[in-house]
Amino acid sequence: MRRDASLYMLAANAVSHAVKVHPLVAQRVLEASMASLCVSAVTAGELWFGLARRPENRRLGVLVTEFLRRVDVLPWDRSAAERYGVLRSEMERAGRPLGSLDLLIAAHALDVGAVLVTSDRSMTRLSGLQVEDWTVTG
Repeated sequence: MRRDASLYMLAANAVSHAVKVHPLVAQRVLEASMASLCVSAVTAGELWFGLARRPENRRLGVLVTEFLRRVDVLPWDRSAAERYGVLRSEMERAGRPLGSLDLLIAAHALDVGAVLVTSDRSMTRLSGLQVEDWTVTG
């Protein structure tokens, strides 16, 4: 289990904002060291799925491919899987279920001690998960 307070795990919406050059997100990505940025293998899968659905958008394909070459894609492992099981059980018991992919990514961020970068407000409901929305100032 990797613990790094300066590790930022970007969700698919954050990567999308970065490659489409959202001004605030692009600024944060440029300010961060590449070593501090990562995505979950689950997020990489979501991105590849999105590209497969839009093969005609070659420019987007190039941008996403280049982005994924430059950031660490963290593998989904046993430790993240264990964290997911506990997290999903806790959320269901509390009556606050989230989508499975969102929970997989959140569990992965928790497991590696990363701040999850996303504009998805539902992620802020997860106890212990540090979430930052780089699309807003503050």
